[in-house]
Amino acid sequence: MNASVAIQVLPNVTDNGEVIRIVDEVIAYIKSFGLTTSVGPFETTIEGDYDQLMEIVAGCQKAAIAAGGCDKVSTYVKIVYKPEGEVLSIEEKTAKHR
Repeated sequence: MNASVAIQVLPNVTDNGEVIRIVDEVIAYIKSFGLTTSVGPFETTIEGDYDQLMEIVAGCQKAAIAAGGCDKVSTYVKIVYKPEGEVLSIEEKTAKHR
């Protein structure tokens, strides 16, 4: 695992129920890849191969639009990438706080 990505997808809708529904679709899309994920209240973190994660990030916007109900989505992404070697895992970063 040479990368970790935290992604927050914000659909352009005003109804809280619609926000949750669309974000749930995006989370389901992310989880469909079978990678290690951690869903938080503001963002979802995934870890794996950098190139695959970048494809997933690109697909998140499309998944939000495909869910229907919004015509625009804002996405905020944090990336940790180490081409040679491993990055700290979600578990290593958060285990002591559980």
